[in-house]
Amino acid sequence: MSQTKRRIKLGLMLQGAGGYMNSWRHHRAAADASVNIAWNQQLAKDAEAAGFDFLFVADGLHINEKSLPHFLNRFEPIALLSSLTAITSRIGLAGTISTSYSDPFTVARQLASLDLLSGGRAGWNVVTSPLEGSGRNFGKTHPQHAERYQIAEEYIQVVQGLWDSWEDDAFVRNKESGVFFDAAKLHALNHKGDYFSVAGPLNIQRSAQGQPVVFQAGASDTGIALAAKTADAVFTNARTLEEATLYAHKLQQAAEQHGRAAPGIFPGISPIVGRTEAEAEEKYRYLLSLLSLDDALSYLGRFFDHHDFSQYDPDAPFPELGSLGENNFRSTTDQIKKLARDENLTLREVAYRTTVPKGEFFGTAEQVADAFIRWTEQGGASGFIIAGPVLNEALEDITRYVLPILAERGYWQVDDSTRTLRGRLGLPKRANRYAENRQAALTSAE
Repeated sequence: MSQTKRRIKLGLMLQGAGGYMNSWRHHRAAADASVNIAWNQQLAKDAEAAGFDFLFVADGLHINEKSLPHFLNRFEPIALLSSLTAITSRIGLAGTISTSYSDPFTVARQLASLDLLSGGRAGWNVVTSPLEGSGRNFGKTHPQHAERYQIAEEYIQVVQGLWDSWEDDAFVRNKESGVFFDAAKLHALNHKGDYFSVAGPLNIQRSAQGQPVVFQAGASDTGIALAAKTADAVFTNARTLEEATLYAHKLQQAAEQHGRAAPGIFPGISPIVGRTEAEAEEKYRYLLSLLSLDDALSYLGRFFDHHDFSQYDPDAPFPELGSLGENNFRSTTDQIKKLARDENLTLREVAYRTTVPKGEFFGTAEQVADAFIRWTEQGGASGFIIAGPVLNEALEDITRYVLPILAERGYWQVDDSTRTLRGRLGLPKRANRYAENRQAALTSAE
């Protein structure tokens, strides 16, 4: 194998049978995959054996009769990931928790527990919950887009502050002296802010990686600003390399304003790989055969406040929708509108291409490997999160056909030695702020 140039990092998104709305109908999928623990365990084992760096679980807090099948009936992320700690040892475990509808002390404790249970492999995907209906499940008024991100910024500050409650060597546990912990290395947070008042300290020690990795998934300007301040990595849904590099440029500029290096960027992709182009096309056509026009229009509608697209002529140009979806999926709706406008697409074409996109990761293994390399070399990605369309097939095809090509070209190697998620992502251990301040004071005194 040639010398590694820039190892591409990979995650696998656990979302039932796959990211495609009708993946549950696929002949290779388990129809109950979203609540089938054996299915999820097998994916986790296979991804770890292949050398993937982390598992990633998305989540939402509101459903209705038009929600995607794998949204209707699925495991809570931290519960699922906690169960996977027992059957894995190297792969990271990142789960989604909302800052709009959860309590920071509880979340800090849950994630710190997952981090300790897994030996330092936990990650937190920070979301603000875009759907208006989420508030009704918690007896709250859904915050507007800008305020959701203001809440999220303070929320992250609180959680990370609680994660520093104990310094790494605070627990002495000396049976002879009877000293269980060093009280000087226990720290109450005493946070009082605009949205939260949290005393602390947290009742669990730090892990081998110091703190869980923070992912952030917002792609709007407000989301980019938050990621630039707080995230270790970002999850994006860029559909083209042009979109990906533009996003990366914005993120880099925003991070520099805060004196930080830009977080790693992980687009979610749904590769369709064939041994030939014809085989890839056959797989795509099979996916389309599982989808009706009503399904596609319903899927499209979820991004636009569940707008009823069946009222329009599907073969007419994509309709003008004003501000629909801007408080929920602003970055996604902007992308859809731009695609329709730039390519003069009909509603039918937009619906099918949104629901089952071919994208730039379609074709032979060589073509998909080329796309992986092109995106990373041109700055659009640090790695990728494989999201389907059918998870077991996509994972098998990437592992069997694409990774050997990446390895031969120097962009992939299996790392069996790194045991923390921060280590796998090339991030240093997160130092405890109080220990850091003490060391800085000692150095200054010298």
